[in-house]
Amino acid sequence: MRLKDQAVIVTGAGRGIGAAIAKSLAREGAGVVVNYSRSGAAAKGVVRDIEQAGGNAVAVQADVSALSEHERLVAAALERFGRLDILVNNAGIEFRQPFLATTPEQWDSTLSVNLKGVYFLSQRAARVMLSAGGGRIINISSVHDTVPLANRSAYAVSKGGLGMLTKALALELAEHHIAVNAVSPGAIVTDMNSASLSKPDLRERLLARIPANRLGGVEDCVGAVVFLASAESAYVTGATIYVDGGLLLRRL
Repeated sequence: MRLKDQAVIVTGAGRGIGAAIAKSLAREGAGVVVNYSRSGAAAKGVVRDIEQAGGNAVAVQADVSALSEHERLVAAALERFGRLDILVNNAGIEFRQPFLATTPEQWDSTLSVNLKGVYFLSQRAARVMLSAGGGRIINISSVHDTVPLANRSAYAVSKGGLGMLTKALALELAEHHIAVNAVSPGAIVTDMNSASLSKPDLRERLLARIPANRLGGVEDCVGAVVFLASAESAYVTGATIYVDGGLLLRRL
């Protein structure tokens, strides 16, 4: 097990990609803080699955956009596992809204979760990692950190910012042996979008843009995260791994 005796926080881990990441890191031996904001029952289900597989996890409620709640997550890792080695910033939100109709409230909500929350939770976690001699921060972004997304401009802006945040933190934290990297998924089917992605016309349009000729699943994202969390990526920092079946190649 590549992460034996290490401890990790995964934000937004109650469902979808976050849940898959939490389970995969637990399989590699890490103790996992399964963070959730509102999906408490789902997060406890993730913990149950991890424990039934022989792993160690705890569900902790915290809204990452509320900076005062960050301490709750870090404290849970330290109290339960005695350490914090890895932070996976997975929590994210988006509003489907044309630019001309986007409200300041939607902008603030999106940036507060997707960028401000990531920035300051990473800061809090990095302080703990620094005192322990190092660690890893992994940001779950999106292919829309590179290409815009119609009717989701605030979301795309937040992911573009997350791409630069990854590089900026990697630059500053490298001397402290803290690696900062990102994983940017493409068209991934989750429980939140499976209904819309099952529509034949939308599905066909997406498949026409993906050289691999299939949509991704949440398990497609976990290999990159495990790699970046492990010692195998010791010389990797400031990088973004695109998990998109080649979708971005159609933009070249």
